[in-house]
Amino acid sequence: MIRRPALTLAIIALVPRLCFAQAPTAIHAMPGIRAAEPQSAASPSAPDSDLTLQDAEKMAIANHPRVQASAYLAAVAKAQVTEAKSDYYPHAFGSATGVIAENNSRIAAGALNNPIIYDRFADGITVDQLVTDFGRTHQLVKSAKLHSQAQDENVVTSRADVLFAVETAYYNALKAQAVLQVAEQTVKTRQLVSDQVTALEQNKLRSGLDVTFANVDLAQAELLLVQAQNELQASFAELSDALGLPDQRTFHLIEQPPPNAPPDDFAPLLAQAMKDRPEIVSQHLDLGAAQSYATAERDLWLPTISATGVAGLTPFREDALAPRYAAGGFNVNIPIFNGRQFNALHAEAKAQAGAQEQNLRDLENGIAREVRQAWLNAQSGYQRLALTQQLLDQANQSLDLAQQRYKLGLSSIIELSQAQLNQTQAEIAQASAKYDYEAELSALNFQIGALQ
Repeated sequence: MIRRPALTLAIIALVPRLCFAQAPTAIHAMPGIRAAEPQSAASPSAPDSDLTLQDAEKMAIANHPRVQASAYLAAVAKAQVTEAKSDYYPHAFGSATGVIAENNSRIAAGALNNPIIYDRFADGITVDQLVTDFGRTHQLVKSAKLHSQAQDENVVTSRADVLFAVETAYYNALKAQAVLQVAEQTVKTRQLVSDQVTALEQNKLRSGLDVTFANVDLAQAELLLVQAQNELQASFAELSDALGLPDQRTFHLIEQPPPNAPPDDFAPLLAQAMKDRPEIVSQHLDLGAAQSYATAERDLWLPTISATGVAGLTPFREDALAPRYAAGGFNVNIPIFNGRQFNALHAEAKAQAGAQEQNLRDLENGIAREVRQAWLNAQSGYQRLALTQQLLDQANQSLDLAQQRYKLGLSSIIELSQAQLNQTQAEIAQASAKYDYEAELSALNFQIGALQ
C-alpha cells in the first residue's frame, strides 16, 4: 500500500562497508592530521515554496481534475431530476398553420381523421397536462433523486481518493527528504574520513588497505546520494500529480505533529466504515434508484390519463370556418399488447437492481477486508517506531565502541566500516518507519471514511 524507496536494499547490496558516520570524531583527535574540506555534492533544484499538508490538500481539492469531473457528473444527475419532474407540470406549445388547397380537396387515404381541407391561416396554443399515470412518474422522480444523491457521494469519494493520494505522496516525499539528509551527511563525513586516513597513511600510521576501504566507502556514499536525490525528485513528481499540477514542482515540506497510537479495537472502525464510507452510501442510494426504476418499468402497464386544451384564431379562412376556436378534452391510454416490450423492460430493470444489490454486498466485504488490513498495518507500523529507535540506539553504541577500538589499533577498518554501515541503515530505517506509520494512519482514516 505504501511505496518504500529502494535505498535500504541498495545500501545492503552495494555498500558492504559503508561510511565513517562518526569516525571523524575519533580520528580528528589524532596529532598531525589536518582535516580536508569535504567535496560538495550535487543537490536538487531549489524548492519553490513551503508546503504544509493542509495547504497541499486544499490545493488538490481546488485543482485536481478528478474532483472537478465528479462535480460535473453530480450536476448532470441534478438536471436529470428536473427532467423527470417535468411531467408533473403542463406542457404548452404554440402553432401556426397555413393551407392552400384545390376546391373540394379531401384526403382519401393515409389517416382516420376529417378528410376535408380548407384554405386558411390560423394560430393557437395547445396545453397538455398529465392527470395521472398511477405512480410511474413518481417512481421515476424518486429514482432520479436517489441517483443524484449517489452522485453527490461520488464527489465525496473523489475528494477522499485525492486526499489519500496527496497524503501518501506527501509522506513519501518527507521520507525521501530525510533519507537525502542522511546521504548528504554520509558523503561529507566519508570525504573527511578519506582525507584523514590518506594523511595517516602518508605518515605511516595506517596501511594503504585502510585508504582503499575509505575511498570505496566514499564512492558508495556518493552513489547513495545520487539514489536519494533521484528518489526525492520522483516523490515530488508523484506529489505534483496528486496535487493536480500539470508539471513537476519541488517544495519544502513542513513536518507534521507526531502521530497518535492507532486504535486498539477493530470493531468500532468497521462500524464507522460501513456508516461513513462514501462508496457504500453511494451504492445504497444507487440500489434504491435501481429498485424505484424497476417499479416504474412495471407500471408501464398502468393507464395514463391526460387533459388537453387548445385555443386560437383563424384570421384568414373559408366561410365554413369560425374566426376563433377553442376545445378541451381528456385522453386515456390503456396498454394492451406491444410484443412483450414492457415485460422485457421490467425484467431488465429488475435484473439491474439485483446486480446493484450484489455489488453492494461485494463492496461491503471488500471494505471490511481493507479496513482490517489498514488497521493491522497501522498496528505494525506503530511497533516499528519503537523497534527502529532501539535499533538506532544500539547502532550508535556499537559505532562508539568500534571507533574507540580503531583509535587504539585494536581492530581493522572493516569492523569500523561495518558499524558505520549499521548506523546508516538504522537512521534510514528510523526515518522510513516514522513516515510509513503516518502514511498507514492516513490509509486507515481513508478506509474508515474519516478522510473526506
